[in-house]
Amino acid sequence: MSHIVIVGAGECGARAAFALREKRFEGGITLIGAEPHLPYERPPLSKDGLAGAEPPKYIAGPERYEEARITVLTGVPVEAIDRRQRAVRLADGRAIHYGRLLLATGARPRALPGAPENSGRIRMLRTHADALAIRRALAPGRKLVIIGGGFIGLELAATARKLGAEVVLIEGLPRVLSRGVPEEIADVVAERHRQEGVEIVCGVRIAAVEADDDGARVLFADGTGRLADLIVVGIGAIPNTGLAEAAGILVENGIAVDERLRTSDPDIYAAGDCCSFPLSLYQGRRVRLEAWRNAQDQGTLAAANLMGANEPVASVPWFWSDQYELTLQIAGLADGAVTTVRRDLTDGAFILFHLDGEGRLIAASGIGPGNAVARDIRLAEMLIAAGSRPDPAALSSPESKLKKLLAA
Repeated sequence: MSHIVIVGAGECGARAAFALREKRFEGGITLIGAEPHLPYERPPLSKDGLAGAEPPKYIAGPERYEEARITVLTGVPVEAIDRRQRAVRLADGRAIHYGRLLLATGARPRALPGAPENSGRIRMLRTHADALAIRRALAPGRKLVIIGGGFIGLELAATARKLGAEVVLIEGLPRVLSRGVPEEIADVVAERHRQEGVEIVCGVRIAAVEADDDGARVLFADGTGRLADLIVVGIGAIPNTGLAEAAGILVENGIAVDERLRTSDPDIYAAGDCCSFPLSLYQGRRVRLEAWRNAQDQGTLAAANLMGANEPVASVPWFWSDQYELTLQIAGLADGAVTTVRRDLTDGAFILFHLDGEGRLIAASGIGPGNAVARDIRLAEMLIAAGSRPDPAALSSPESKLKKLLAA
């Protein structure tokens, strides 16, 4: 294990590389990324990063990689994993041998079926280059159509409105944020966007998307549609599993790993957006999480286990989104909840606590201005991790301190 190779130079891969050194790994570390940049933060791409656009928010400068003796290869895709030779083969013909390998290949945007390819008027947002291209098209009076009412689409809509663009957001399902966000909170988000002048169109079927030199068009099945200067597609992400599949590694809604992030090859691990894993907090349910904190946590955990620590995934899933002055935070997974309790805070902020049939707290969802819900969501996260069964009346009362429930 004298050399660890990490494929994927994003948040997860970079975190793993530095964590290896922090844990006193003395062998070689090579971090390989297909993009020309050093690893950078992706969450700002749909927020402040899009508004500023240049340069990326780097996770660390080149001097930190040099100090940590991490070799970073940028702008060079990995084309194959040779498990027999224990090597990754790069697009430029080089072969990099490994003692152990970490796949942190992330995910890519899901394409809209039937949409024209290679059109400058139809974009997806994943990379810094994507953000630059979208930013150039946004200005007062410009018309932006966003297809997809998830976090990316809504964050992009908020940023575009700040830049003065006219925005139409299209969601095929009956409401926005239908994946993992309670309707009560999604309604607050949708109303805030409407207050800012965003047109939200839900429950429609797209018949065609067209683009030419004069503009772009979304046509609905009922014969209506919307015109745009730019269309951005944000309808979810697909895990990058191609390298693993070609190498014969098990894939199941992502690269399948055990609770210690090992793949079906004991010398190859996977972490972050690209992998699915069993979560013991939820009875071993296999999940795949596309979240910034999960990428960080699993990068650190992968580093420990690459060195033989044998530690299981134990963190509670956590998600957040900033839109206008509002911050939405979710801890845990609310699927399986049978009871929901609301706690009202100040300034219109509130938290929903989700309990299963046995009274166990399995998730908490909150929204409010700034950091209004941050402290209580953090305490709820600790209650979830402890498997607590708090009194619903105490959860609903703002006078009841969640910290006391932890000690109960």
